[in-house]
Amino acid sequence: MKKYLFIDRDGTIAAEPYDEQIDSTDKVVFEPFVIPALLKLQQCGFSLVMVSNQDGLGTESFPLNTFTPAHELIVNTLESQGIRFEQVLICPHKPDDNCECRKPKLGLVMPYLKDTSWDREHSYFIGDRDSDMAMGKNMGIGSIRYDRTSNGWQQIASSLSSAPRVATVERNTRETKIKISVDLDHAGLSHFDTGMGFFDHMLDQIATHGGISIDAKVKGDLWVDEHHAIEDTGIVLGQAILKALGDKRGIGRFGFVLPMDEVYAEVFSDNLNTDDVMVALDISGRPHVEFTFDAEFSRDKVGQMPAQMVPHFFESLAVALGLTLHMHVSKGNAHHQVEALFKAFGRALRQALVRHGDELPSSKGSL
Repeated sequence: MKKYLFIDRDGTIAAEPYDEQIDSTDKVVFEPFVIPALLKLQQCGFSLVMVSNQDGLGTESFPLNTFTPAHELIVNTLESQGIRFEQVLICPHKPDDNCECRKPKLGLVMPYLKDTSWDREHSYFIGDRDSDMAMGKNMGIGSIRYDRTSNGWQQIASSLSSAPRVATVERNTRETKIKISVDLDHAGLSHFDTGMGFFDHMLDQIATHGGISIDAKVKGDLWVDEHHAIEDTGIVLGQAILKALGDKRGIGRFGFVLPMDEVYAEVFSDNLNTDDVMVALDISGRPHVEFTFDAEFSRDKVGQMPAQMVPHFFESLAVALGLTLHMHVSKGNAHHQVEALFKAFGRALRQALVRHGDELPSSKGSL
């Protein structure tokens, strides 16, 4: 999903002069580090929109012929350095005009608010005034106050380019009530409560070997059987990881092989010759799942977890996450077979989730 930075102009991009009006090119001075910061944020996938109040623009006190040259100098200078604003939105009214487009009112951005296709959770309004902070709140997105001495453009760019990859997803049906939170950048904060001890243990393998934290609270109709709880946990976990990944920029994308005692488990991606290369998985946005086994599971159940639910769990997770996933396990003790698959998946996931920069790892330009 597209993510936006809605940015104030005066006092945020360009320094605000003593009379609070940039009405000549001589008054155009850029805020420190704004150009490298905006370039970096564009590279991180943010689209930029400028939103500015220009009191009395077009009136005798602030004619267009004094506004336009200075404004064009700001926009053209930024554009010459590779910074492009999707739109420049300007309210020309004074406070006592009581218009609907003056920040923090929403008239200027109403077309964006009517569009539900962009990512509000990872979009922000950046400005230097209380009205900018209120604007972000009114839009239902985060607000970031710019202050060159305490939260300048270097700090803002660093913070937004390394924003924590966390998410929470809830799913409530007549059969299950599930809430799962994930943190893809910090390990050791996991907690599991599914009502099935062995399944808790397996989810912990994904978290531990994936280098992530998972908090899973699952209430299922276990008096019927374990099917619904395990299946829906896979769905919600996949949705939570997908949500936390955001635009997927910088991720490793691919994955792994794992031996365990007398068995080995391997996970490899679609459309690859396994004689040449084996990888764990592909966060491709194209769900596809294949399981191959040298032998059937040696037991029907491990703890409270039916062995036949293992491939079903991973299929549910892969479809929700948009994962291309091939899994293979050799014959051996059923506990080891199942645990090897969960550990291998965790190790594969670790490699796929790790960030290597800001680039999107796809020649198509999307995942």
